[in-house]
Amino acid sequence: MTETRISTTAPSGDVQAIGKSTECNLIVVRLVGHQGIGAAARSVAFLLLCLLAWYTGPGISQCKAQTFGPWSEPVNVAYPINTEFNDTYAILSRDGLTMYFTSDRPGGLGGDDLWVAKRESLSDPWQVPTNMGAPINTAANDSLAVLSSDEHVMFFHSTRGGGCGAGDIWMTRRHDARSEDWGPPVNLGCVLNTGFTEIAPAFFENPETGEVTLFYGSNRPGSEDFDVYASAVGEDGYFGPGVRVPELSSPKRDTRTFFRKDGLEAFVTSDRDGGLGGIDIWVSTRKTLSDLWSTPENIGSPVNSAFDDGSPWLSRDGTTLYFFSTRDGGHGKRDIWYTTRVKIDGE
Repeated sequence: MTETRISTTAPSGDVQAIGKSTECNLIVVRLVGHQGIGAAARSVAFLLLCLLAWYTGPGISQCKAQTFGPWSEPVNVAYPINTEFNDTYAILSRDGLTMYFTSDRPGGLGGDDLWVAKRESLSDPWQVPTNMGAPINTAANDSLAVLSSDEHVMFFHSTRGGGCGAGDIWMTRRHDARSEDWGPPVNLGCVLNTGFTEIAPAFFENPETGEVTLFYGSNRPGSEDFDVYASAVGEDGYFGPGVRVPELSSPKRDTRTFFRKDGLEAFVTSDRDGGLGGIDIWVSTRKTLSDLWSTPENIGSPVNSAFDDGSPWLSRDGTTLYFFSTRDGGHGKRDIWYTTRVKIDGE
């Protein structure tokens, strides 16, 4: 395996992807100077040089159109995941046996904390969740996690000190995807983050090229409220600044997105006009990866309701959607629900 280039110079700033090896396709990072991140965080960041891993083979995979049936009536995930408090923003591991979610239940370190729950098999109930603890959680708000494709990196939103603005996107890394031994969080830096708020990261790896893009919501100048932005790893190997995605944005608040593995279906959390409730889930599609996204359409009932429904997470096979809802039949304020659909044809 070709050795990945790693700088031996002491780092001094933002986390940026700088390149990949020709055989193992590992993205590495360097740091470029800015004044928003302290020396301690920069030192930690230097230890996290392998940021992401790309699992594209030597050939180029071709995305095929997929057809799915309608969404089923949503099911409440139930206790002990849901409580009388806010339990929301769920994501699952690839094998479906680990759930990460945000909650303000007692036993946390701050307002919103990240929690993790396990189950022995897909047919077993969820075990009692545990707080992810320090240094992942702080006395500030820590929420809205998402995993990289190889599940070695977690991106999340935090309002902790040492960032670039009111709320930033941070990342933490683990060496073993089967463990919960996460390293100290590192701010993604003031190229992706700004002096405003960046929230709700969504990780997407292009299945044809292996290119990585981080989507997120931001209220930076140029936004109409919170709009959807994308920071891609460019040809030079660097994460670029956020670019507004107009097809997925609206004059209202557009934040948490999620993308089907083939990149041909996108889910958007939005309170835009035309919904069923206050916050709804909207869906956009495209025929190929080079096409623009279609105008998002409301996913409709039974997924959306007259209440708030949002923050979608889609399984890799595209058949299971987790989301939060304040609809009747829950345990508290926001609860985690899921719905399923059947794949009719396609890859």
